[in-house]
Amino acid sequence: MTAKDIFLSDLGNDGVLRLTLNDVARRNALSEAMLGALGTAIADAGQNPAVRVIILAANGPAFCAGHDLKEMTAGRADTDGGKAYFAKIMSMCSGVMQGIVNCPKPVIAEVTGVATAAGCQLVASCDLAVAADTAQFSTPGVHIGLFCSTPMVAVSRNVSAKHAMEMLITGDLTSAYRAAQMGLVNNSVPEDMLQQATLEMAHKIASKSSMTLATGKRAFYAQREMPLAEAYEYASQVMVDNMLARDAKEGIGAFIEKRAPQWQDA
Repeated sequence: MTAKDIFLSDLGNDGVLRLTLNDVARRNALSEAMLGALGTAIADAGQNPAVRVIILAANGPAFCAGHDLKEMTAGRADTDGGKAYFAKIMSMCSGVMQGIVNCPKPVIAEVTGVATAAGCQLVASCDLAVAADTAQFSTPGVHIGLFCSTPMVAVSRNVSAKHAMEMLITGDLTSAYRAAQMGLVNNSVPEDMLQQATLEMAHKIASKSSMTLATGKRAFYAQREMPLAEAYEYASQVMVDNMLARDAKEGIGAFIEKRAPQWQDA
Protein backbone atom coordinates (compact mmCIF):
# COMPACT_ATOMS: atom_id res chain seq x y z
CA MET A 1 0.00 0.00 0.00
CA THR A 2 1.16 3.53 -0.75
CA ALA A 3 1.08 6.49 1.62
CA LYS A 4 -1.97 7.67 -0.32
CA ASP A 5 -3.76 4.41 0.55
CA ILE A 6 -2.92 4.34 4.25
CA PHE A 7 -3.67 8.00 4.91
CA LEU A 8 -6.75 9.89 3.70
CA SER A 9 -7.36 13.63 3.56
CA ASP A 10 -10.62 15.48 2.95
CA LEU A 11 -11.15 19.24 3.23
CA GLY A 12 -14.76 20.37 3.38
CA ASN A 13 -16.24 23.72 2.39
CA ASP A 14 -16.70 24.39 6.11
CA GLY A 15 -12.94 24.66 6.62
CA VAL A 16 -12.76 21.36 8.50
CA LEU A 17 -9.92 19.13 7.32
CA ARG A 18 -10.49 15.45 8.08
CA LEU A 19 -7.31 13.38 8.20
CA THR A 20 -7.89 9.63 8.51
CA LEU A 21 -5.42 6.89 9.39
CA ASN A 22 -6.35 4.08 7.01
CA ASP A 23 -3.80 1.28 7.46
CA VAL A 24 -6.45 -1.01 8.93
CA ALA A 25 -4.48 -4.25 8.44
CA ARG A 26 -1.66 -2.89 10.61
CA ARG A 27 -4.06 -1.28 13.10
CA ASN A 28 -3.01 2.15 11.85
CA ALA A 29 0.48 1.73 13.24
CA LEU A 30 2.82 4.69 13.05
CA SER A 31 5.03 3.18 10.40
CA GLU A 32 7.66 5.27 8.67
CA ALA A 33 5.22 5.85 5.80
CA MET A 34 2.38 6.81 8.15
CA LEU A 35 4.56 9.23 10.11
CA GLY A 36 5.74 10.83 6.89
CA ALA A 37 2.21 11.24 5.55
CA LEU A 38 0.81 12.58 8.82
CA GLY A 39 3.68 15.00 9.38
CA THR A 40 3.39 16.41 5.87
CA ALA A 41 -0.39 16.77 6.12
CA ILE A 42 -0.21 18.65 9.42
CA ALA A 43 2.52 20.97 8.14
CA ASP A 44 0.59 21.69 4.93
CA ALA A 45 -2.65 22.31 6.84
CA GLY A 46 -0.91 24.83 9.05
CA GLN A 47 -0.04 26.90 5.97
CA ASN A 48 -3.39 26.52 4.21
CA PRO A 49 -5.76 29.45 4.89
CA ALA A 50 -8.71 27.31 3.79
CA VAL A 51 -8.17 25.00 6.77
CA ARG A 52 -9.69 26.25 10.01
CA VAL A 53 -9.82 23.08 12.10
CA ILE A 54 -8.30 19.61 11.76
CA ILE A 55 -10.02 16.37 12.79
CA LEU A 56 -7.71 13.37 13.15
CA ALA A 57 -9.66 10.12 12.83
CA ALA A 58 -9.02 6.49 11.93
CA ASN A 59 -10.68 3.63 10.10
CA GLY A 60 -10.93 0.11 11.50
CA PRO A 61 -11.08 -1.33 15.04
CA ALA A 62 -7.97 0.52 16.24
CA PHE A 63 -7.38 4.26 16.30
CA CYS A 64 -3.63 3.65 16.37
CA ALA A 65 -1.56 0.77 17.73
CA GLY A 66 1.60 2.83 18.14
CA HIS A 67 4.89 2.12 16.41
CA ASP A 68 5.10 -0.63 13.80
CA LEU A 69 7.10 -3.14 15.85
CA LYS A 70 7.65 -5.50 12.91
CA GLU A 71 9.12 -2.67 10.88
CA MET A 72 11.32 -1.61 13.78
CA THR A 73 12.42 -5.18 14.50
CA ALA A 74 13.55 -5.52 10.88
CA GLY A 75 15.93 -2.65 11.59
CA ARG A 76 17.89 -4.94 13.95
CA ALA A 77 19.41 -6.54 10.85
CA ASP A 78 21.47 -3.39 10.27
CA THR A 79 25.13 -3.53 11.22
CA ASP A 80 24.53 -1.33 14.27
CA GLY A 81 21.73 -3.56 15.53
CA GLY A 82 19.13 -0.99 14.54
CA LYS A 83 20.38 1.91 16.65
CA ALA A 84 20.41 4.47 13.84
CA TYR A 85 17.02 3.32 12.51
CA PHE A 86 15.43 3.42 15.97
CA ALA A 87 16.78 6.96 16.45
CA LYS A 88 15.38 7.97 13.06
CA ILE A 89 11.88 6.67 13.86
CA MET A 90 11.85 8.25 17.33
CA SER A 91 12.93 11.56 15.81
CA MET A 92 10.22 11.33 13.12
CA CYS A 93 7.55 10.49 15.68
CA SER A 94 8.60 13.25 18.07
CA GLY A 95 8.61 15.66 15.15
CA VAL A 96 5.05 14.74 14.19
CA MET A 97 3.81 15.15 17.78
CA GLN A 98 5.49 18.54 18.08
CA GLY A 99 4.14 19.46 14.65
CA ILE A 100 0.61 18.92 15.95
CA VAL A 101 1.28 21.11 18.99
CA ASN A 102 2.98 23.80 16.89
CA CYS A 103 0.37 23.76 14.12
CA PRO A 104 -1.57 27.07 14.23
CA LYS A 105 -4.82 25.22 13.51
CA PRO A 106 -6.65 23.40 16.35
CA VAL A 107 -6.41 19.61 16.06
CA ILE A 108 -9.19 17.36 17.41
CA ALA A 109 -8.66 13.61 17.82
CA GLU A 110 -11.77 11.55 17.03
CA VAL A 111 -11.05 8.24 18.74
CA THR A 112 -12.64 4.88 18.12
CA GLY A 113 -11.21 1.52 19.15
CA VAL A 114 -7.91 1.37 20.97
CA ALA A 115 -5.14 3.95 21.12
CA THR A 116 -2.02 2.31 22.49
CA ALA A 117 1.59 3.38 23.09
CA ALA A 118 2.50 6.03 20.48
CA GLY A 119 -1.19 5.93 19.45
CA CYS A 120 -2.08 7.14 22.94
CA GLN A 121 0.71 9.70 22.56
CA LEU A 122 -0.96 10.85 19.34
CA VAL A 123 -4.27 11.45 21.13
CA ALA A 124 -2.54 13.28 23.97
CA SER A 125 -0.66 15.49 21.49
CA CYS A 126 -3.88 16.77 19.90
CA ASP A 127 -5.38 19.95 21.33
CA LEU A 128 -8.74 18.29 21.96
CA ALA A 129 -10.06 14.74 21.85
CA VAL A 130 -13.51 13.17 21.66
CA ALA A 131 -13.74 9.42 22.18
CA ALA A 132 -16.37 6.81 21.51
CA ASP A 133 -17.54 5.29 24.78
CA THR A 134 -16.09 1.99 23.57
CA ALA A 135 -12.59 3.41 23.02
CA GLN A 136 -9.68 2.36 25.22
CA PHE A 137 -6.24 3.80 25.90
CA SER A 138 -2.97 2.38 27.18
CA THR A 139 0.78 2.76 27.29
CA PRO A 140 1.58 -0.98 27.38
CA GLY A 141 5.31 -0.95 26.67
CA VAL A 142 6.11 -2.46 30.08
CA HIS A 143 4.48 -5.70 28.94
CA ILE A 144 7.22 -6.19 26.32
CA GLY A 145 10.18 -4.72 28.18
CA LEU A 146 9.95 -1.32 26.51
CA PHE A 147 8.92 1.61 28.71
CA CYS A 148 6.70 4.08 26.84
CA SER A 149 9.13 6.95 27.34
CA THR A 150 8.12 9.14 24.40
CA PRO A 151 4.36 8.63 24.95
CA MET A 152 5.08 9.62 28.55
CA VAL A 153 5.98 13.15 27.41
CA ALA A 154 2.55 13.84 25.91
CA VAL A 155 0.50 11.83 28.42
CA SER A 156 2.14 13.44 31.46
CA ARG A 157 1.31 16.88 30.07
CA ASN A 158 -2.38 15.99 29.93
CA VAL A 159 -3.13 14.03 33.10
CA SER A 160 -1.95 14.16 36.69
CA ALA A 161 1.40 12.66 37.61
CA LYS A 162 -0.13 9.70 39.45
CA HIS A 163 -2.56 8.89 36.64
CA ALA A 164 0.26 9.09 34.10
CA MET A 165 2.51 6.88 36.20
CA GLU A 166 -0.29 4.36 36.69
CA MET A 167 -0.78 4.07 32.93
CA LEU A 168 2.95 3.82 32.27
CA ILE A 169 3.96 1.26 34.89
CA THR A 170 0.90 -1.01 34.72
CA GLY A 171 0.22 -0.86 30.99
CA ASP A 172 -3.46 -1.44 31.76
CA LEU A 173 -6.23 -0.41 29.39
CA THR A 174 -8.09 2.76 30.39
CA SER A 175 -11.74 3.15 29.43
CA ALA A 176 -12.99 6.20 27.54
CA TYR A 177 -15.04 7.19 30.58
CA ARG A 178 -12.00 7.17 32.87
CA ALA A 179 -9.84 8.82 30.20
CA ALA A 180 -12.31 11.71 30.22
CA GLN A 181 -12.20 11.89 34.02
CA MET A 182 -8.39 11.95 33.90
CA GLY A 183 -8.27 14.66 31.22
CA LEU A 184 -6.74 12.52 28.49
CA VAL A 185 -9.83 13.22 26.35
CA ASN A 186 -12.43 15.97 26.61
CA ASN A 187 -15.41 13.66 26.70
CA SER A 188 -16.75 10.30 25.59
CA VAL A 189 -19.96 9.81 23.63
CA PRO A 190 -21.89 6.84 22.22
CA GLU A 191 -20.01 5.47 19.22
CA ASP A 192 -22.84 6.21 16.79
CA MET A 193 -22.74 9.87 17.84
CA LEU A 194 -18.96 10.32 17.71
CA GLN A 195 -18.63 11.93 14.27
CA GLN A 196 -21.53 14.27 14.97
CA ALA A 197 -20.10 15.32 18.34
CA THR A 198 -16.64 15.90 16.89
CA LEU A 199 -17.99 17.86 13.94
CA GLU A 200 -20.12 20.05 16.21
CA MET A 201 -17.00 20.92 18.19
CA ALA A 202 -15.06 21.56 14.97
CA HIS A 203 -17.75 23.86 13.57
CA LYS A 204 -17.90 25.83 16.82
CA ILE A 205 -14.14 26.38 16.65
CA ALA A 206 -14.17 27.09 12.90
CA SER A 207 -16.54 30.00 13.48
CA LYS A 208 -13.83 31.89 15.39
CA SER A 209 -11.05 34.08 14.02
CA SER A 210 -8.17 31.90 12.81
CA MET A 211 -5.74 34.60 13.90
CA THR A 212 -7.13 34.55 17.42
CA LEU A 213 -7.03 30.77 17.62
CA ALA A 214 -3.45 30.62 16.36
CA THR A 215 -2.40 33.31 18.83
CA GLY A 216 -4.08 31.53 21.71
CA LYS A 217 -2.82 28.06 20.87
CA ARG A 218 0.76 29.23 20.57
CA ALA A 219 0.52 31.16 23.84
CA PHE A 220 -1.13 28.30 25.72
CA TYR A 221 1.67 25.84 25.05
CA ALA A 222 4.39 28.44 25.61
CA GLN A 223 3.18 29.79 28.95
CA ARG A 224 2.56 26.47 30.66
CA GLU A 225 6.28 25.69 30.60
CA MET A 226 7.15 29.03 32.27
CA PRO A 227 7.36 30.06 35.93
CA LEU A 228 4.30 32.02 37.06
CA ALA A 229 5.74 35.54 36.85
CA GLU A 230 7.32 34.87 33.48
CA ALA A 231 4.07 33.37 32.20
CA TYR A 232 2.10 36.46 33.20
CA GLU A 233 4.66 38.77 31.62
CA TYR A 234 4.55 36.77 28.40
CA ALA A 235 0.74 36.47 28.35
CA SER A 236 0.33 40.19 29.03
CA GLN A 237 2.41 41.01 25.97
CA VAL A 238 0.39 38.53 23.91
CA MET A 239 -2.79 40.32 25.05
CA VAL A 240 -1.39 43.71 24.07
CA ASP A 241 -0.43 42.47 20.61
CA ASN A 242 -3.78 40.70 20.25
CA MET A 243 -5.69 43.87 21.18
CA LEU A 244 -3.99 45.69 18.31
CA ALA A 245 -5.09 43.07 15.76
CA ARG A 246 -7.92 43.84 13.34
CA ASP A 247 -10.05 40.90 14.44
CA ALA A 248 -9.89 41.96 18.09
CA LYS A 249 -11.05 45.45 17.15
CA GLU A 250 -13.81 43.95 15.00
CA GLY A 251 -14.86 41.40 17.63
CA ILE A 252 -15.04 43.90 20.46
CA GLY A 253 -16.91 46.36 18.23
CA ALA A 254 -19.38 43.66 17.20
CA PHE A 255 -19.97 42.72 20.85
CA ILE A 256 -20.66 46.33 21.84
CA GLU A 257 -22.88 46.88 18.81
CA LYS A 258 -24.67 43.54 19.36
CA ARG A 259 -23.96 42.13 15.89
CA ALA A 260 -22.12 39.16 14.44
CA PRO A 261 -18.39 39.80 13.86
CA GLN A 262 -16.94 39.70 10.36
CA TRP A 263 -13.54 38.07 10.73
CA GLN A 264 -10.61 38.92 8.49
CA ASP A 265 -8.36 36.36 10.19
CA ALA A 266 -5.81 39.08 10.81
